[in-house]
Amino acid sequence: MNEIRRNLPVDEQLALLRRGVVDLVTEDDLRRKLETGRPLRVKLGADPTRPDLHLGHAVILRKMRQFQDLGHKVIMLIGDFTAMIGDPSGKSKTRPPLTLEETRANAQSYLDQCKLILRDDPEVLELRFNGEWLEPMGYADVIRLASRYTVARILERDDFTKRLNAGTPISVHELLYPLTQGYDSVALHADVELGGTDQLFNNLVGRALQRDYGQDAQVVMTLPLLVGLDGTEKMSKSLDNYIGLTDEPHLMFARLMKVPDPLLPNYFTLLTDLPQDRINELLAGHPVAAHRELARAVVAWLHPDADLDAAEARFKAVAKGGIPENIPTVTVPREELGEGGSVSMARLVVLAGLEPSNGAARKLIGNRGLKLGGETYIAAQGSLSLEDLSREGGAVIQKGKDRFARLVLGS
Repeated sequence: MNEIRRNLPVDEQLALLRRGVVDLVTEDDLRRKLETGRPLRVKLGADPTRPDLHLGHAVILRKMRQFQDLGHKVIMLIGDFTAMIGDPSGKSKTRPPLTLEETRANAQSYLDQCKLILRDDPEVLELRFNGEWLEPMGYADVIRLASRYTVARILERDDFTKRLNAGTPISVHELLYPLTQGYDSVALHADVELGGTDQLFNNLVGRALQRDYGQDAQVVMTLPLLVGLDGTEKMSKSLDNYIGLTDEPHLMFARLMKVPDPLLPNYFTLLTDLPQDRINELLAGHPVAAHRELARAVVAWLHPDADLDAAEARFKAVAKGGIPENIPTVTVPREELGEGGSVSMARLVVLAGLEPSNGAARKLIGNRGLKLGGETYIAAQGSLSLEDLSREGGAVIQKGKDRFARLVLGS
């Protein structure tokens, strides 16, 4: 773990913090705050709408870690209250709100994963929930807050403008969302707020509200939305174009090797500490070598104890159509055998943890997404016999490129 560098010259701090940043409002303000020599309060707000994180989230968490390494305190603000409203940023329709119980369950998973990147030290990490100050607010408090910003300024937000022009309804509670997020910065006395480029408007509202409340306005820093493995849209679990923050090392390595060539510069800049000269050298060379160094750098960052050579060897074996060593072995209980002494393939896929249900397993097979012994398996209603499961080495099934399971019959 890197040591905290409190006395790094301001110019060097700025050079580190600017890396990969899209919007910086303003650099002069950030320099002025850094020159005070006091630890800054750096806020990242997150509505825990989904419990799992991917490398797209890691981009901003990495920037937070850089602030921590410079001795500043980062505030991980969980929007347990605002998640019940639903942020419309970049959406063409209202996002369904969550219950308080759902937000808090997701938040715990979110926090555990954030600590894979952030320093878990109260000197440089503060965990807060905006329900602390938003839930006690009464109707009069909300009216007073709403009086501090005009409808015209709220409607300047791009997604609201598009929806108005398209005749798509906008609910009043959506107009309040930027104000509630902005008020979080007031409540926390934030010096800096981080976010994706889709959060620029909301973060600037916080900057304006702080001035109105007599506070020093926060610096706003945005980072790009990491494009997913399909090369067309931002990384997202719902689009299945993601690399999970908790993916096993070999799986993370394999997925990083599939990053589209045009995205390599961004992945290197946003997810590694490699100097720009080295990045340029890699990009000018063979793409496979660039992918290999990217994969090794990112896996080493998130899995410091991983065997990188083993992960690479596994990737090469799978790329050649082989079956890697050390794949999970799944013991099939004898009571799973039917009257004919066999088990449906759909059931075996579920037992192996490759799909959550028999229906999903049959869909996987129907889409030619499953292999048995290296060959595509196409019998959605098929099964494996007692003999298949009892033979030496068991039966190896495979989902996609690099998810394997060795099925053996229990004793």
